[in-house]
Amino acid sequence: MKLSEAIAIRVKELLNERNLSNYYLFKEGGIPRSTISAVVNAKKNNVGTNTIYQIASTFEISLEEFFKAPIFDSVDD
Repeated sequence: MKLSEAIAIRVKELLNERNLSNYYLFKEGGIPRSTISAVVNAKKNNVGTNTIYQIASTFEISLEEFFKAPIFDSVDD
């Protein structure tokens, strides 16, 4: 699995756990809708660290907690 796919799965997982939509990341995190859509749909091959940080901050978790999920254990190089 590609890193971008794992990030997409993780973001969806966090949204589902909190019963939130992509709109929440746009409204509360100030992340452009197009960026959120590209990340969630794994259309963006290189998700920037600033974007991941913004997402994690919006969920009020650390980057460590974001990447600690088991989904990242199956990421290929």
